[in-house]
Amino acid sequence: MKKIILTLMFIMMGVPAIAQEKVEVGDSWLKPIQAEYVCMVNNQKYDAPQIAVEVEGKTYYGCCSMCKARLEKDTAIRSAIDPVNSNAVNKAEAIIGAGPNGKVYYFENIENFQTFADAPMPNQEKE
Repeated sequence: MKKIILTLMFIMMGVPAIAQEKVEVGDSWLKPIQAEYVCMVNNQKYDAPQIAVEVEGKTYYGCCSMCKARLEKDTAIRSAIDPVNSNAVNKAEAIIGAGPNGKVYYFENIENFQTFADAPMPNQEKE
């Protein structure tokens, strides 16, 4: 478990460096975010770390006890669709990006994150 968390942390630390190669800092509407700052039930970014939920050797995060219970019981809530290639991704293993309104997106890999970040901002982010 610690190995997975450390791997994710190293990946997330590398996201800004890779993003800076193609996009100037602050130019992209999508910012990388560490999983612990995301409620993986309502797919929103928070300023404080969320409740860690261990399920089948993976760590998910929820904002409250109801989200914790849903993550433990509902397998569907633990995955998302990568908006670039439409593949299912496990939220605990995904590269995560947050838009300006706090909505988060889950990506299969850093290349998909960067492709999405380089594209125009989706309409729901402009509201």
